[in-house]
Amino acid sequence: MPSAPSQRFVLTLACANRPGIVAAVAGHLSQAGLNILDAQQYDDTQTDRFFMRVVFDPVAGEVALDDLKRDFLPLADRFGMVWTLSDPGTPRRVMLMVSRFDHCLADLLYRWRIGELAFEPVGVIANHPAETYGHVGLGDIPFHHLPVTRDTKLEQEAKVWEIIRDSGAELVVLARYMQVLSDGLTAKLAGRCINIHHSFLPGFKGAKPYHQAHARGVKLIGATAHYVTSDLDEGPIIAQDVEPITHRDTPDDLVRKGRDIERRVLARAVRHHLEDRIILNGSKTVVFAD
Repeated sequence: MPSAPSQRFVLTLACANRPGIVAAVAGHLSQAGLNILDAQQYDDTQTDRFFMRVVFDPVAGEVALDDLKRDFLPLADRFGMVWTLSDPGTPRRVMLMVSRFDHCLADLLYRWRIGELAFEPVGVIANHPAETYGHVGLGDIPFHHLPVTRDTKLEQEAKVWEIIRDSGAELVVLARYMQVLSDGLTAKLAGRCINIHHSFLPGFKGAKPYHQAHARGVKLIGATAHYVTSDLDEGPIIAQDVEPITHRDTPDDLVRKGRDIERRVLARAVRHHLEDRIILNGSKTVVFAD
């Protein structure tokens, strides 16, 4: 029985649609001694943009990621591609940010510990003290307590960015971090900061969305994971889910059910990002789900 490949790589690309893109990519990989394991593509006819995700491995031996990037560059330039090429065997460095509610933090760390989410937690930034998360089991993960008030927000956010920058974090996850990030920080984190919003956006923004939903008598509640932008709660949506409710459910019932939705939606969005399944398409996303 052949052994499992020792290397796998993921290529994502987006460019103006034109004939020959798939053939060119497949031909390049074949000539380079690389074998396509999985390929997904999407042609957005409204924007005339083409999107593709390819998983491949070397036919024989091992290859260096930097060499693959160098060799692919002429083809990418020819088609005007926005592209990434990554090695999923190297876990991404992830910074987690949290406020008082810790259910999303606990869930992400659990999935990391059992190997469901492959990433390297480089720190937790919280605006509440460490004892708030005593039952989560942070272990050796660096913990940064950065309390914030209206008067100290700019100073606190400068420290947040310093920690993120110095940690080498490739992804920042707002795991119910209930502070609005400034335009400056969201610009620095463009395309690599995921937020979970405890509502099925674009409805019920702002404070107490479940209470808003209860007051309106809705029959579905939900959660939305999206990339953070300077437009509050309006970044490109990655994942959403809903839960049915009835007139018997109280606001507390909605909050309880909402916690479960938030956990699974955020985990799904983080996994899609870690596996390079998301390509930005203007204010939207193309998500190549497994």
